[in-house]
Amino acid sequence: MGRFATGVTVLTVNGPAGRALGMTASSLASVSLVPPLVSVCVDHGAELHDAILAAPVFVVNVLESGQEVLSRRFADPHEDRFEGVGYHRSPEGLVLLDGALAHLECDRFASHPAGDHTLIIGRVIGGSTGEGRPLLYYRGGYGSLE
Repeated sequence: MGRFATGVTVLTVNGPAGRALGMTASSLASVSLVPPLVSVCVDHGAELHDAILAAPVFVVNVLESGQEVLSRRFADPHEDRFEGVGYHRSPEGLVLLDGALAHLECDRFASHPAGDHTLIIGRVIGGSTGEGRPLLYYRGGYGSLE
């Protein structure tokens, strides 16, 4: 799969006691336009796995080309991945990363076991977009559109 270029996202969710949790994911796919559905895959061993299945809503933060450091931070284990990271909460309390190219606010439409991951389908219920170029991932490295 390393020869398939993808965009880079950070999934965010409110975990136990409202603690912000996040992880890098490059598995975002559009599933349906009506209703608007997207899918993401989360490893069973990921800290975010149980929280995203328990939470009624989550956010897909689409990273902008200058956010490689942010992608790496949320891909690696850290005690608090949000320490020093710019983010804010929506009026509904959802975690939105500052500077992201887009935010897709989703409610969990369905989830399905898929090997060592869970395929999560979210119904897009809100969001926002910004200007810029997407962060891309290809063959173990980061890039952007010219």
